Amino acid sequence: MLGDPFFLPGDRRGVLCIHGFTGTPYEMRYLGDSLAARGLTVRGLALPGHATRIDDLYGQTWQAWADAVADAYDRLAERCDRVAVVGQSLGGLLALHLATRRSPAAIASLAAPLWLEGLGGVVARAVTRGPLAGRVRTLPKLGGSDVRDPKVRAENPCYRGFPVAALAELLAFMDVVDGALPQVRAPLLVLHATQDHTAPVASAHRIAARVGTAPRLRILPDSYHLISVDVERAVVAAEVGAWCARHLGS
Repeated sequence: MLGDPFFLPGDRRGVLCIHGFTGTPYEMRYLGDSLAARGLTVRGLALPGHATRIDDLYGQTWQAWADAVADAYDRLAERCDRVAVVGQSLGGLLALHLATRRSPAAIASLAAPLWLEGLGGVVARAVTRGPLAGRVRTLPKLGGSDVRDPKVRAENPCYRGFPVAALAELLAFMDVVDGALPQVRAPLLVLHATQDHTAPVASAHRIAARVGTAPRLRILPDSYHLISVDVERAVVAAEVGAWCARHLGS
């Protein structure tokens, strides 16, 4: 199935791929296949409450997502000598957070948000922390996923709404990751798109400025939010592949 977790066996260099909020491993499969073609062992996990049905996301916490990532990393590290971690959106936040708990060989953050702007940000804050808190259970995902490629938008098996309680967990986790950025010392690649309608591109610049390392930052001109599967997905795959090859060795 399009949104199923995946494991692509290769050599003793591993890469853990983490999808985004309300998404599925589908968001990481193109990138995973590209990395596997380089001989790497690649795992794409499904975060708790994701890749099943939207009701399963109610009651989940950011701690549960972070623990699932740590567990998947540990299992991959048992098989591989060195492991890199790559995440899209929430997955990027989880990769950054993992770097404060484990010692990955490298990480890549793809379109990770430290805050939400525009109408989406206003609505998210209103239903989680503002006057509508406790009154709305689910927000519809109007227009589908934030991706420019129409084929990808049509086939993406993401949830069609945002459970408000889980959205509140995402907002809280953004603050947690922002505060922990100076502790991130793993080699870091930051990719983002200027036309991202979900995560402000300023988040990428803040991440790059606040981490305790010297990251590589690249801003893409044509994609929307889901850069791992959008119109510049080949560019993203090449960047991440080269980054992993550099830090995982041959």
